[in-house]
Amino acid sequence: MKWKGRRSSTNVSDQRGQRIRRTAGAGAAGTILNLVGRSFGIKGILVLVGLFILLSVTGIVDPAAFMGGGVQTQQVDHQPTPEEQVRFEFVKVVLADTEDVWRAEFAERGATYREPQLVIYTGLTNTACGQGQAAMGPFYCPADQTIYVDLGFYDELERTFRAPGDFAQAYVIAHEVGHHVQNLLGASGMVQRKRGQSDYNQWSVRLELQADFYAGVWARNNQEYLEQGDIQEAMRAANAIGDDAIQGRMRGKVVPHTFTHGTSEQRMRWFNKGLQTGEMEEGNTFEMPYSQL
Repeated sequence: MKWKGRRSSTNVSDQRGQRIRRTAGAGAAGTILNLVGRSFGIKGILVLVGLFILLSVTGIVDPAAFMGGGVQTQQVDHQPTPEEQVRFEFVKVVLADTEDVWRAEFAERGATYREPQLVIYTGLTNTACGQGQAAMGPFYCPADQTIYVDLGFYDELERTFRAPGDFAQAYVIAHEVGHHVQNLLGASGMVQRKRGQSDYNQWSVRLELQADFYAGVWARNNQEYLEQGDIQEAMRAANAIGDDAIQGRMRGKVVPHTFTHGTSEQRMRWFNKGLQTGEMEEGNTFEMPYSQL
């Protein structure tokens, strides 16, 4: 993908220098004291309290981990590798591309596109949807209209999912922006209201496949910057993260009724449909029978 020297989005927050720790609440301290008291009596409690004070003074133990509870954020000096910094600059350009495409698409329909925010973090992050973590992969939070990405995911995409290439990485961002488009259009809220229903997973699949379609629409409108092999990279990524592919690799078997994102074939097909048509209206995954997705 041709991206160097092009516009970068200003809607990106670099939080790679933040370290977030989960801390236990006061209930944890009470439980520990109770167990020690029952086993060793008041002398055991006094010894434990003395040890706790000593470790707190020396900085080995954080008192908030036992007394305050909640989450702590610490700012550290983050020194990215050259490769990581290239990725950081790359995702800023990709986000800018999505801004240009969706601003134009909304304008054609007499609407205004509200641009999402993108947070680049490491390990853990706080969001309006709860605490996010790198193990979740890139995700979009409708409550704060923000995409969250730990750049380490791209190593996972290449090594574990065997989907290398910069356009595979761009596809992931475009998919999450697709969720933002759905949020603006009301599709995300519609699916969220179905949570708890017996067919909720099917609605989740519909949502995810439409986000893949929107990623294809973005690629269609971004063709002047594509290079040979880019579409194949995106297809390889879509194939690798299908529910059936992931379940087959992780469980050794496929359980279709538990699907939440769609099969590899579906994800590739809906991305390709967006790429071929370039029309938002062609991606209504909510009205057709589920078996025809």
